[in-house]
Parts: sequence; C-alpha cells; structure tokens
Amino acid sequence: MRFLIQRVAHAAVEVEGRTIGSIGKGFLVFVGISCTDTEAIADKMVRKLIGLRIFEDENGKTNLDLKAVGGEMLIISQFTLYADCKKGNRPSFTNAGAPGPAEELYQYIIRRCRQEAARVEEGSFGAEMKVSLLNDGPFTIWLDSEEICGA
Repeated sequence: MRFLIQRVAHAAVEVEGRTIGSIGKGFLVFVGISCTDTEAIADKMVRKLIGLRIFEDENGKTNLDLKAVGGEMLIISQFTLYADCKKGNRPSFTNAGAPGPAEELYQYIIRRCRQEAARVEEGSFGAEMKVSLLNDGPFTIWLDSEEICGA
C-alpha cells in the first residue's frame, strides 16, 4: 500500500465537471493499493497517516498532527502509484490491486480515517477525476507499507 500525502491549504476533486469532494487545511492523500494489501496493513498505514506531525506549532516547528490543527482529509484512489517503469516507456500496473478487492480496501481506509478525523472527503474509485490543490509548504510525504509495516 502506498500513500502520497500532501499538506494542503485546500483541495478538491471533480468528476464529469461536478465537485464531489473538497477540503480546507489538511491532507490530500493519494492511495495506491497492491494485490497483496490487507485490512491489517491498512490499519497500520492509517495510524501512521493520522499521527504524522507535519503542521507547524507556535514556534514554526512541524510538531502538530491533523487532529491538533482541526485538519481535514481528501482521499483519492490512485492505482498509478504502483506503476512499474523498469522496462520500456509504457508503465505496467500488474502490481496494482484488482478493482473489486482494491475498492473494498479503499472504502475501508476511508471508514478508518473517518473514525479519526473531523472531516473526510473522497474521490470516486475508478473514475476519471480532476484534482486541484494548493500544496502548503510545499510539503509532500511518501508512505509505503513495505517500509512502514515490513509488508
């Protein structure tokens, strides 16, 4: 499982010209699910995500987590985080999870995040989406379950 997290001032996602999710200050999280991911891995990744202290405190140090700043989350599924570009110029996505199980795990991640964060918005799994954001920092973090969970 891979999370690409951007600390944002605001972010939104559109499908077919209609905004389906938007947030203010918080995390825009792109979620890539592999064919070997499980709910146990998702739980560890969500705990790490929620605990990230990447917001500034009164001294300008990145010491505060999402809850401490009343931050929001926008979670977008993105199988392309599992692009394999080792051979040729056309990426392979054979390591990405199959749509059915991946969507179930994506919805599980959203439910878990909603237990932890004040507001969680989501994209539309498998849809063509337009994502807009104002990255705050810029601040971008990469979480990979192989590093976080040893999975």
